[in-house]
Amino acid sequence: MTSPQTSRHSQETATRTLRVNEIFYSLQGETRNTGLPTVFIRLTGCPFRCVYCDTAYAFHHGESLTIDHIVQAISRYRTRHVTVTGGEPLAQKACPSLLVHLCNEGFQVTLESSCGIDLTGVDERVVKIVDIKTPGSGEADGNRFHNLEHITAADQIKFVICDRGDYLWAKQKMNEFRLSDRCEVLFSPSHDQLDATTLADWILADQLAVRFQIQLHKYLWGDVPGK
Repeated sequence: MTSPQTSRHSQETATRTLRVNEIFYSLQGETRNTGLPTVFIRLTGCPFRCVYCDTAYAFHHGESLTIDHIVQAISRYRTRHVTVTGGEPLAQKACPSLLVHLCNEGFQVTLESSCGIDLTGVDERVVKIVDIKTPGSGEADGNRFHNLEHITAADQIKFVICDRGDYLWAKQKMNEFRLSDRCEVLFSPSHDQLDATTLADWILADQLAVRFQIQLHKYLWGDVPGK
């Protein structure tokens, strides 16, 4: 039986608000869930300014919604897969509460975040996709590698590769932190900066233990919001 205190805490959590840039239904374009129908919750705001950012429209614009309202909005879609993204979702203090609430509602939750922001408060039921910023992003100095302590085998680490220098840097970080022993590692070509075939050839030539991925949604619909 749920105690009154637990019930009250749940009600208080449900009324917390976040700024939401958009909620949309699409195919997951990245990670091991590529191709799965998924509801995306894009939160407003990001402390980073990656040179290849494709969601700059989420930096400032958004609507204040309660967690309860967000859950109602996503429940109309016939999928249990939910991805919380940004911007940088953890830049909002109420994001961990949203993640807990979504997990409690039975959703399979993925968080797209950065190695440059504290991951301590993320619910252990959430699959974390952690983007380690490469030099080509312009934000590599912001990586907090102590965050790797919070990575589990269920999580995934992502590198967006802009050029050969990024590729070699990412290889070095894989060896330094034994990343492939921690979880699955993803290498993605920066969409307009590095030819996908070139990156694929590098990976095969080095027999690198990573998953190569492209942004499926961009090949299907182009670089448009809501997809």
